[in-house]
Amino acid sequence: MKKIKFFLIGLVPGLIIVFFVLNKKGVSCSGYLPNSRVIAETLSKDFKYSESFKSEMAALKVDEKFLKDSIITAGKVDFDRSHAQKKACPDYLISYPKDNPRYEVTFEKCAEEAQLLSLKKIK
Repeated sequence: MKKIKFFLIGLVPGLIIVFFVLNKKGVSCSGYLPNSRVIAETLSKDFKYSESFKSEMAALKVDEKFLKDSIITAGKVDFDRSHAQKKACPDYLISYPKDNPRYEVTFEKCAEEAQLLSLKKIK
């Protein structure tokens, strides 16, 4: 019984300290899977559009709000066709929606910005 008391005396303050430290840094416990992390990191960066991407957006009538709120936020990263281990600016391919995808977005995620390279309508 004495060991349990000592354990709890150390555990409870330790959990509280860790909670406050992580909370100040803006860390949340959701999104530890690779797909969620890539999407969250991408949305936190400034978006730069290539000229071909801008023309594809206009041709497909996709606006920036739909791109960010739907395609990227609710999309699924295809790690088989991405180069996540590439140094400096890894490139990724996102398919939207996750089931029966209609759009594919290819982008590079650099330290300060996300460079959107291509947008394709699949079906």
